Amino acid sequence: MSFPVDVVVMAAGKGTRMKSRRPKVLHRLGGRALAQHVIDTAVRLSARQVVVITGHEAALVEAGLAAPGGAGTALGFVRQEPQLGTGHAVQQAVPVLADDGVTLVLSGDVPLTQVDTLQALLALCGGQCLALLTLDQPDPSGYGRIVRGTDGAVQAIVEQKDASEAQKAITEIYSGIMAVPTQLLRGWLARLDNRNAQNEYYLTDVVKFAVADGVPVQAHRITDAAQVAGVNSPKQLAELERAYQGRRAHELLEQGVRLADPARFDVRGELQCGPDVEIDVGCVFEGRVVLGEGVRIGAHCVIANATLAAGAVIHPFTHIDGEKAGVSVGPGALIGPFARLRPGAQLGAEVHIGNFVEVKNSTLADGAKANHLAYLGDATVGERVNYGAGSITANYDGANKHRTVIEADVHVGSNCVLVAPVTLGAGGTVGGGSTITKDTPAGALSVARGKQVSIPNWQRPRKNPPKG
Repeated sequence: MSFPVDVVVMAAGKGTRMKSRRPKVLHRLGGRALAQHVIDTAVRLSARQVVVITGHEAALVEAGLAAPGGAGTALGFVRQEPQLGTGHAVQQAVPVLADDGVTLVLSGDVPLTQVDTLQALLALCGGQCLALLTLDQPDPSGYGRIVRGTDGAVQAIVEQKDASEAQKAITEIYSGIMAVPTQLLRGWLARLDNRNAQNEYYLTDVVKFAVADGVPVQAHRITDAAQVAGVNSPKQLAELERAYQGRRAHELLEQGVRLADPARFDVRGELQCGPDVEIDVGCVFEGRVVLGEGVRIGAHCVIANATLAAGAVIHPFTHIDGEKAGVSVGPGALIGPFARLRPGAQLGAEVHIGNFVEVKNSTLADGAKANHLAYLGDATVGERVNYGAGSITANYDGANKHRTVIEADVHVGSNCVLVAPVTLGAGGTVGGGSTITKDTPAGALSVARGKQVSIPNWQRPRKNPPKG
């Protein structure tokens, strides 16, 4: 754009129909707050600044929103107290808006407006005109109607409660989004009054002022209702979530990702996929997830903050959550089903993590295997280690966590307890049922069991109990 763009986000409303204590604009869509989507869109527009107008639960809203790191767009807040209408809201932002730019007004609960749509609206404004984003709506109830003259030019926006029966029949509605030269907006806002059915200061009244002043009013009419859909109820939030996920699924399909069913797929963060990736039904991706070439994700997996290298296979019902520390899965690794990888799990190439195995803050070198019912926490596991079913690292003494080191080619039998800190030397074997509390030398056979308890003969079950 040849002119600076300042974005004003309306986020002061209460949203009582959401039936929640959480402010409406902080309800989540695709893992992010509704208003955060709007802010992120403004950043992609290269806006000079974003001014969020808060009111209801203002402190919570302001704490819950942020400018993306590294972005050149400044984020600021102004408060509307009390809430006296949309025009009154934008009046609160005027002192922080510079006259050399265009103000783009967006709604904090309308998260799916596309960047290219807003770019077209700004181009229509051109720094000279008032530009409105409009939509033909078969059922326009609740929306302001676009009133046009006999020549087709926009004359006014009439709110539902102030509309005549003829005006209520108009199906072209105002989306709540406009672009207007800031210097003109400043003067028009000063002329607002509240002589209407709701006794509020309507932002939409700037249209009649523009017409009266001879400033052209342009309308960019779109057909995609999801782009201007707001959220006023849990039902609308759920509907918008499916629209959002459908778009994400379509984007991935266009990239060549194979989704078993695009309607049963959720991205609640950032998902980056390499070539030849397959994702089965019911999978949820959160935070930042990277899937390398040829990765296969089985049904009903939840994966968050993780990087999966080429050829890794995640079997169904696996839960991976790296949180801040992250999880990395090496090339060709096999994970699951019903496995759990927690923060700090770092798995090498061809590692096998089987059913009901949990790994936390542990490194497993190439070819290591823990195939059944086991726990590895705060451990360093060498190449080709075979970790038996039912075995655990006892890494926490009630006050501190300690590390277990299992060197290359160690075989740990079933139902073992490795009491950290402890090191098992390379090539050794730990007999099944052992409790290891001391370091073991390389190549050793280690068997350390608790005291055996004798059972009296009369308590032992009989081989051939008497009948009757």
